[in-house]
Amino acid sequence: MQYDYLVISTSLNPESNSRIMAKVVFDELAKKDNAKFIDLKDYPLPICDGDSCYADKNVQELAGLIGNARCVLMAAPVYNFYLSAAAKNLIELTGRAWTDKLVGFLCAAGGRSSYMSVMNVANSLMLDFRCLIIPRFVYADGSSFQAEQITDGDLQRRIVELADTARRLIEVAAPVAVS
Repeated sequence: MQYDYLVISTSLNPESNSRIMAKVVFDELAKKDNAKFIDLKDYPLPICDGDSCYADKNVQELAGLIGNARCVLMAAPVYNFYLSAAAKNLIELTGRAWTDKLVGFLCAAGGRSSYMSVMNVANSLMLDFRCLIIPRFVYADGSSFQAEQITDGDLQRRIVELADTARRLIEVAAPVAVS
């Protein structure tokens, strides 16, 4: 099945702030659009070894879901000034499925200093798979959350703004394929 939007939560932490953001953007998109939510904690993945890992059933399923989405919004935690290893591993495992996708990011970190941490992954997706990166990504630190909820109205607004930007760009960047 083809989806307009695939929202992927890449955190493996059960108390993840990036997962909270993923659910909020998914709920916003699902109000009007054909969207699917994926949580990597429900899809145990092998570490990319460049060999037998690609035959894993979860890898194949996720590659199919990514390949059949027009836009992918990835929610990821930031650890040590970089997107999580789970997020990077997902891209390594599903590689070509990302080709020509519209991609957006929602990132949660412990501090405010890592706001550019998404750029290495964004550059790789642009160069390796010709993705169009939504130039507005959402970054938040721990002060925006409490008791598994967003407490920062500005963060909530920025998540809705990302969804709206994805809606505007999908029509020109990822038009529906005509068979």
